[in-house]
Amino acid sequence: MPGTIESLYRYPVKGLTPEPLDRVELETGLAFPADRLFALAKPSGAYDPDNFVPLSKREYYVLLNTDRLAGLDARFDPETRVMRVAVQGHPVLVADLGTAEGRAELVELYARVADLPDGELPVLAEQPGYNFTDNAKDSLRMMNTISLINRASIREFEARIGRELDPLRFRANVYIDGLEPWVERDWIGRQLQLGGPSGVTVRVLEETERCAATEVDPTTARRDVPVVRLLHENYGHEIMGVFAEVLSAGTLERGGAVSEPETAA
Repeated sequence: MPGTIESLYRYPVKGLTPEPLDRVELETGLAFPADRLFALAKPSGAYDPDNFVPLSKREYYVLLNTDRLAGLDARFDPETRVMRVAVQGHPVLVADLGTAEGRAELVELYARVADLPDGELPVLAEQPGYNFTDNAKDSLRMMNTISLINRASIREFEARIGRELDPLRFRANVYIDGLEPWVERDWIGRQLQLGGPSGVTVRVLEETERCAATEVDPTTARRDVPVVRLLHENYGHEIMGVFAEVLSAGTLERGGAVSEPETAA
């Protein structure tokens, strides 16, 4: 039976809050537009904007090492380049990232959030044509993948561990419902139709191995569930979700149909 697209998200700043989308236009061979467009690099780390090379996420402030970031609600407008940040529904920042002043305001806010020493500021990383995804360092092809989650797999995991989990812990682009648990593990190397006839065809390339960032509740910003350990204890792996490349351009919308793979790659 076909599934449906339950929800769509992008993450303009690596490690920060997701932005829900009702629809998104995808292009062949490219990731979600404005997804992981920026990252907050450690000031004394290996990030060098003039001699840039892909780096591990440990070189950036992300949920893996700075769980407080989950408490900030960030929204980015790619057309105006304005970033808005709120805390518990209260606006705390409106910054134009097209200006030096706006970029300085953003990193100063996150320095306070991360409780960095006085005068130590993150570097707002942005590289033309680059998305700061976890697998960007593997290859250009993998940098341009989109991430998919099967909601049924999360629910089956919840039943195993006896507690509910916010699915946004897994920071995917496309959340799919209506399928059997763990069917996505059979998709590697095969094609999937997302969004019906006007949607996109994707090829699933890899499973998504999870890290300690999933331990952080995206609402409370507290590290409260050892997700990686529990996955390993219950299934013998640390997998939740898959990465796929876009084979044909089209539109994804919430509620759109999802067909299980039919054609081998």
